[in-house]
Amino acid sequence: MPSRFSTNTLLQGLTLGLLVTTVAGRVGAQSFTPPPVIVHLFRLVTMREDVIVGLTGDELQAMGVGPAAEVLARWIGSAGQLSAWRYLVGRAPDGSNRLAPRHRIVVLQQDALMVEPYAAALPVLAPPRI
Repeated sequence: MPSRFSTNTLLQGLTLGLLVTTVAGRVGAQSFTPPPVIVHLFRLVTMREDVIVGLTGDELQAMGVGPAAEVLARWIGSAGQLSAWRYLVGRAPDGSNRLAPRHRIVVLQQDALMVEPYAAALPVLAPPRI
């Protein structure tokens, strides 16, 4: 019984199908970009030092409504503490400077003396998603 398709034709069809599937998968993966994370930076003056901390827009919105510094100060006063990312100047892979989250810190109510918004002159890296 003769075969309808030659082996060569069958291999060409499989190769073409694999190519189309691969290209379609890459186009689909490249078209999805997650929304950028907005980081709000604050300078906290404590009894020991000044600390630059960052909160995402979602974290800040969960704390309340109003001017950002007032919301943060009210949160520290009512909750008794604040857990946030500490930001320090670091190097990007291309050698430029940037503000990057180093680690999570907790600032206690009795340590926080002043809260003010911090306008960064350097690019700000978003914190890792946990």
